[in-house]
Amino acid sequence: MKTIQKTAIALAASGLFATAAFAQTAPAAEAPEVSPVTANVTVTNDYRYRGITQSNYQPAIQGGFDYAHESGLYIGNWNSSINWISNTTAGGVRAPLEMDFYGGFKKELIGEGFASDFGILQYYYNQTGKNYNGNMVNPNTTELYAAQNFTFGPVSGFVKLNYALTNIFGIPSSTGSYYPDLTANYDTGVWGITLNGHIGYQYVAGQPGSQGGISNTNKNISYTDFKLGATKDFGGGLSLSAAYVSTNANPSWWSTYTGGTNGGTANGSAGRPGAVVALTKTF
Repeated sequence: MKTIQKTAIALAASGLFATAAFAQTAPAAEAPEVSPVTANVTVTNDYRYRGITQSNYQPAIQGGFDYAHESGLYIGNWNSSINWISNTTAGGVRAPLEMDFYGGFKKELIGEGFASDFGILQYYYNQTGKNYNGNMVNPNTTELYAAQNFTFGPVSGFVKLNYALTNIFGIPSSTGSYYPDLTANYDTGVWGITLNGHIGYQYVAGQPGSQGGISNTNKNISYTDFKLGATKDFGGGLSLSAAYVSTNANPSWWSTYTGGTNGGTANGSAGRPGAVVALTKTF
């Protein structure tokens, strides 16, 4: 799921600089208002979420939009092609698309560059079939989240906590799972390149136990994921990112399609190390 990132302040600042330069040779004109609606489209070689592939290590196309009100309230939608919800039994479940709907409140309550963010997120999977074969529950998931953004010169990022109000992503008895994470970015000031780092921990409630027909007694399917990479800003809303992603996820559970007969384990662990490259255009 995409993390919403507002660019209104940066766009407003660039507009002011442009107006000031123009004013030296022409009458002053008001800077155009920044639209409260932004949109984005991404193509990537592998859709990873919390370190776990959602596209079976295949390319994915993604996109969405955000509406941000000056009060701090916002809503948004983000979508991606996926390939992990697949039950080969008759009448089994298939879902080729993930749809995320979210809304919340984001405001610089502490000070400039320190936006606090609170909201609710619904992951919805466009499914056909209703037979989960005893290995999954409905994969639709609802989470609350709270985040604190920070800016220290060229360093920016956020600390965030997601808390599940339902079972998460088809794992039985997993209500109450949570995911804390830290993301930091360093603007090098060279060629529009920003260095990116991330670490998170997916705690899965209801463990140890038996999930998806796989006994996890004395095992914990919770795991840590991390990412190291860089982003190149080409201007005009176009950026290219490349990152190394890995996890210590238990491969006996976190198989490509998340357990048991739900698609098999042709490509092994869904959290194995790999490179992720993505091209994004924002409007």
